[in-house]
Amino acid sequence: MQGEQPVSEGRRKFLQNLALSPVLANPALIALGSNEFFPQLVKSLRSVEDYVRPTIQQLSRQIRDRAISPVELTRDCLARIEKLNPTLNAFITVMSDSALAEARRAEQEILRGEWRGPLHGIPIGLKDILDTAGVRTTAASALFKNRIPAEDAEVVRRLRAAGAIISGKQNLHEFAYGGSSMISFFGEVHNPWDATRLAGGSSGGSAASVATALGFAAVGTDTAGSIRLPAAYCGVVGLKPTYGRMSARGVVPLSWSYDHVGPIANSVYDAALMLQVLAGYDAADPASIDAPVPDFTAAIAQPVAQLTPKLRIGVPRAFFFDDLHPEIAAAIEKAIELFRELHAEIRDVKLEVSTDRTLASAEAYAYHEPFVARSPELYQPATLARIQSGANVSTPDALRASRDLQASRHAIRKIFDEVDVLLTPTVPIPPPVIADLLKHPDNLRPQELIMLRNTRPFNVWGIPAISVPCGFTGDGLPIGLQLAAAPWREDVVLQAAHAYEQATDWHKRMPGLLKTT
Repeated sequence: MQGEQPVSEGRRKFLQNLALSPVLANPALIALGSNEFFPQLVKSLRSVEDYVRPTIQQLSRQIRDRAISPVELTRDCLARIEKLNPTLNAFITVMSDSALAEARRAEQEILRGEWRGPLHGIPIGLKDILDTAGVRTTAASALFKNRIPAEDAEVVRRLRAAGAIISGKQNLHEFAYGGSSMISFFGEVHNPWDATRLAGGSSGGSAASVATALGFAAVGTDTAGSIRLPAAYCGVVGLKPTYGRMSARGVVPLSWSYDHVGPIANSVYDAALMLQVLAGYDAADPASIDAPVPDFTAAIAQPVAQLTPKLRIGVPRAFFFDDLHPEIAAAIEKAIELFRELHAEIRDVKLEVSTDRTLASAEAYAYHEPFVARSPELYQPATLARIQSGANVSTPDALRASRDLQASRHAIRKIFDEVDVLLTPTVPIPPPVIADLLKHPDNLRPQELIMLRNTRPFNVWGIPAISVPCGFTGDGLPIGLQLAAAPWREDVVLQAAHAYEQATDWHKRMPGLLKTT
């Protein structure tokens, strides 16, 4: 891999063991890159079966204590990308040279006592729909295969300011217009738990990379579930914040009224750390809303009872629980029972769910119309067909749909007079087999509509929603639990999700693919 410095196999294994272990009791380790960092060697005695995917919370503490070098941590991620990306196809562009340069700079800053915060020195990936200055942003399309932005997206700028290491640009469903990550100029993304299956989409490469420690978090986008769906399928955490909470400036749009930007991470706490850095008003983004940004990590540290005397969880069984795969249904019922054991009050609720896609189709066509007119052959056929479906939406129909959207966002607030959190399965079915869909391509769109069924309404409502691991099928495939709260109450979502996560072990499991590295 171009730009990577050679790493001996013994040293690589040592670093892997370090990076995949929880916080060590004695974090004094040998200098592998900078002599100031590792005063003495302490070997981990943990077996590979005990490893869990590393969290930013753990690694950041070790970096700040000079127990881990950002340079070696970055080299370790780049080595893992080199080994696993041929199987996963999670990355389109690996930014080896710049990542190592950023890691060296982070190391020197930390040595000087200039620690910028918990993301400082942490390798993080970007869905290849977020602009990066001087590095191509392709949106997984031949149309943009050589597109090089002049400026970073606002969220990328914030990551860099926090000292994060940008490791590369991750594969996705072309122009984010689908939930499978199968339709891409660069090929389909594969699931890290079973490489014959979908990783979900459209942020499939981002979720797959986090699950396999190719980086320790990623930034994705979510227009109908494109963060939460792949997070559920890859066994990680995916957060869609409130609409307008996070800037979408510098993100290739799909539908301006529904597009959200958010983090994918290995734990709820890490998602909160990412949100803390990325959230905030951006005057240059018309969709950005100037709302106070609370301390999300502090909220997680509090008992749920400090936010609400008794957590009221609403379960909308109609629509969201229809035709569930039996193993997913069983896992969700166990999650509901666990919340009861945590003294939450469980209430059945009914929600009005719109399945109208008029506005989303019209907005997608509005963005792509000049490109389609000029170079239709550069789109994947399935993407082109979806885009062209918006050509016949009339202006009056689009305006009515926009008004209906605002009415839906106003109406959903009423349910939070009755409950604090809504609970649903993230995805109704396990990830399908890629070969089956390649053999029967007409089944792809219907399968995607089923996969996105439970996530899309929360984009319509614009409220914060998170997916957390809540079990596995008999085939060893992850199952996701979706929690949502009132607008701007990410603190409630994160706190409820964290309480569930801490009471279970699902998030501690890792794909067998990672164990072999």
